[in-house]
Amino acid sequence: MTVSPPIAPTEERNARSHQIDQLPTLQILELINAEDATVAAAVAAVLPDLAEAVDDCVDALRSGHRLHYFGAGTSGRMAVLDATELRPTYGVEPGHVVAHLAGGTRALTDAVEAAEDDAETGFSTAGGVLTAGDVALGVTASGGTPFVGGALRAARDRGARTVLLSANPNAALAEYADIHLAVDTGPEVVTGSTRMKAGTAQKLVLNALSTAVMVRLGRTYSNLMTDMVASNAKLRVRQVRMLVQATGLPADACQAALTAAGDEAKVALVTLLARVDVDSARRALRAAGGVVHRALDAL
Repeated sequence: MTVSPPIAPTEERNARSHQIDQLPTLQILELINAEDATVAAAVAAVLPDLAEAVDDCVDALRSGHRLHYFGAGTSGRMAVLDATELRPTYGVEPGHVVAHLAGGTRALTDAVEAAEDDAETGFSTAGGVLTAGDVALGVTASGGTPFVGGALRAARDRGARTVLLSANPNAALAEYADIHLAVDTGPEVVTGSTRMKAGTAQKLVLNALSTAVMVRLGRTYSNLMTDMVASNAKLRVRQVRMLVQATGLPADACQAALTAAGDEAKVALVTLLARVDVDSARRALRAAGGVVHRALDAL
């Protein structure tokens, strides 16, 4: 006799939303909002495990290895969004944090639902990019997506560190994960619609993980984005504002320092705070691994 796997919490019916289709618009929105309000507490419950995952990612990236996300559907799109934002926000070099979406780039805008069932493609995709010392992070609300499972199995074979982010404390794929970030968001307002609370939890966790990794790697000074890529007018203005906020100096002085530093905001910041020339600032930052506080201490 075939035994069905246990139902994931996200697939259970939510007793609080049984009558949602009979409610007026405002009450529908209030119900959704009340359910959304529970997500942050569910994320808070996994912060110790998330801290361990952050430290693993920091160690990997510091030693020249990579962080790879693997996911499908909403989960995979969240991973793509997070990885894509890191280059302009923190100046992360191409290829250092990469997201792999079941179904490829077409799945970003068009549902390719069957792709998530392809464990072998997940295995071959991960096997083709992972090396020992990398971190593989699988994202799946149910905790059982075959594409993600195949990727995590390949990661184990390659000697990579494995992390699973799910909304299921009893996730089937947990056996392949060194760390399981089980964010128990419970049943969705609309049964099985994991783009809702589970998706929100994944966004929160991925944001927190990647931001903490960047902070630990010295890609900020205080809470300022020293390594952002100023690729448009808004961001160029933000660079100057960041220097003003960090130093208390007038905008024209900060703009002059930025120009002298070849538009490298972190170098300009060190020249202003330590009152040194550009070459000295660059050498200090290089010796300090790009961490501004360490460079300033050395100077």
